[in-house]
Amino acid sequence: MEEDVKIFIADESRMNCQLMATALRRSGYPFTIVDCAVDSAGIRNGLDLYEVHVAVISAYLKDGFDAGFGVTREVCAKHPKTDVILLLDSTDQDKVTEAFLAGASGVLSRDESFEVLCKCILAVSQGQVWANSKELRFLLHALIQNRPVSTASTKMGRPANSLTKREEGVVHLVAEGLTNRDISKHLKLSEHTVRNYLFRIYNKLGTSNRLELALYAIHRRKGDHAEPP
Repeated sequence: MEEDVKIFIADESRMNCQLMATALRRSGYPFTIVDCAVDSAGIRNGLDLYEVHVAVISAYLKDGFDAGFGVTREVCAKHPKTDVILLLDSTDQDKVTEAFLAGASGVLSRDESFEVLCKCILAVSQGQVWANSKELRFLLHALIQNRPVSTASTKMGRPANSLTKREEGVVHLVAEGLTNRDISKHLKLSEHTVRNYLFRIYNKLGTSNRLELALYAIHRRKGDHAEPP
């Protein structure tokens, strides 16, 4: 029997947190709510105390309109085993791109249904990146426009030659969109071993989540295929 997904909720008000927590508990999905917070300090304290698989964080918290973006960066750096879903009031290009640059594994508009939120949490807990087609186009556009996706915000400046051949293979499969379960089947490894490979790769490359790793792989391919000057 698979372990329940342990969820931490952060929203601008205690009532919003409690309503979301109650709905998720009653959803029929294998979810356990470990705690809630309304500001960045509460998120830091909660994640230091509990094991959390997925943190659902609102961009708008009690301590600031865009405080969720800043605390997401902190969470991804300090708690690499916790995936973040950012709840956005506006899914315009700048907000979506900023969310992924901050390290979020999923972005979700508040206009989406509760069922979509549940599916998003489940997908992210299984190692997938969650965004709709429009939001993914925003991210691809940012890449095409050579925005600094792989430099200051994501710290992906460490040499790739530090990776072993097996780790390179895992990076390739992540970039192809495979989940941890898919990778484990493809490489004939346990999911636990795949997760351990990913944590080592994150540490070596300075990445903090699957999206950054996929973007690293895309940029590397672009560099490999670039014509010489």
